[in-house]
Amino acid sequence: MRYLISGTAGFIGYHLAKRLLSDGHSVHGVDGITPYYDQDLKRARHAALARFRTFAATETMLADAARLAECVRTANAEIVIHLAAQPGVRYSQENPHSYVESNIGGTFNLLEALRVHPCRHLIVASTSSVYGASTSQPFVEEQATDRPLSLYAATKKSGEAIAFNYTHINNLPITVVRFFTVYGPWGRPDMALFKFTRNILAGAPIDVYGAGKMTRDFTFVADVVEALCRLAPLVPSAGADTSSDAPYRIVNIGSSNPIGLEDFIAIVEEVVGLKAIRRDLPMQPGDVPATWASTARLEQLTGFRPATPLAQGVREFVAWYRDYYKA
Repeated sequence: MRYLISGTAGFIGYHLAKRLLSDGHSVHGVDGITPYYDQDLKRARHAALARFRTFAATETMLADAARLAECVRTANAEIVIHLAAQPGVRYSQENPHSYVESNIGGTFNLLEALRVHPCRHLIVASTSSVYGASTSQPFVEEQATDRPLSLYAATKKSGEAIAFNYTHINNLPITVVRFFTVYGPWGRPDMALFKFTRNILAGAPIDVYGAGKMTRDFTFVADVVEALCRLAPLVPSAGADTSSDAPYRIVNIGSSNPIGLEDFIAIVEEVVGLKAIRRDLPMQPGDVPATWASTARLEQLTGFRPATPLAQGVREFVAWYRDYYKA
C-alpha cells in the first residue's frame, strides 16, 4: 500500500516507516528536520530509510501549506499517518509559538490538503498529556480531556478537535491515537531514558523531578509500531465513536502498566551498570503526576496489547545508545 507519513525523521515516524518499508509498502515521508534537538540524529534516521527503494522524502515544514498540499497530491497515499509535531511538555513554556504553529497550524494544513485530495484513512497522533491530572485511572478514551496542564497538551487536544470537525463535515475517516511515554532505540534526546543513560555514563547528575513520585505508562516503540500497523487498515465507519455518527475514533496506545520513577531509575542503573548521581528538583510546571492507559479499545480492535517488559526495552535502548555514540 501507499503511505504518507509526516515526521519520518522523528523517533516514532522512523520506526514506523522502517517497518512498513520492510513489509513491502511504499512510504513518502514529510519532515521539516527542525533544530529542536540534534538534526544529525534526524538525518541519520532518514539516511537509514533511504536505503529502501520504495522510500521518498520531502523536507518541508507543515506551515508551508502549498508545498504540503502538493506532497499529498503527488503521494496519492491510501493511508496517511500524521506524527509530525513539536513535542515536549517543558519546552512548550519556553517557545509556545512553535507549538501553536506546528501542532495546530500544521495539522490544519494537512487536513485541508486531505479535504481536496482525500485518503482512505488518516491516523493522527495525540498524547496521554491530554488527560491532564485526572485521578480517574486507567485513562479511557471517553473521559473528559478539557483541562490540559501544558500548552503542548492543549495544542494536541486542539488538533483532535479540529480533526473531528473535518471528519464530521467532510466524512474523512480518522483515527486519533494517544501515545503513552514512548521509548526505545533512536529515541529523542529530550526524553528521560536518553538523558538518564547519557548522564549516568558520563558521570553527570540526573534531574529527578517531584521527589521521584511520578508514575508513567512506558510503551516500547516496537509495540507502538505494531499497534499502528494493525490500526491502519481498520478504517472507522460512521458511528465508530459512539458519541457521534462520524467515521472517527480515539484509541489509547500504552502498556497499561504504570511504573514509578524510582523503579525506572533503578532499571536504567542496572542495565547501564552504574549508579546515578541524583539532583532532586520540584515538579515542573505542566508535568502530570501519573499516566495509565486503558488498552481495552486497542485490544478489541486489533487483538493486540503492548507487552514488552520495561527492562527489555531499556536494554535495547542502551545497546543502541552505546553503539551509536560509541559510549
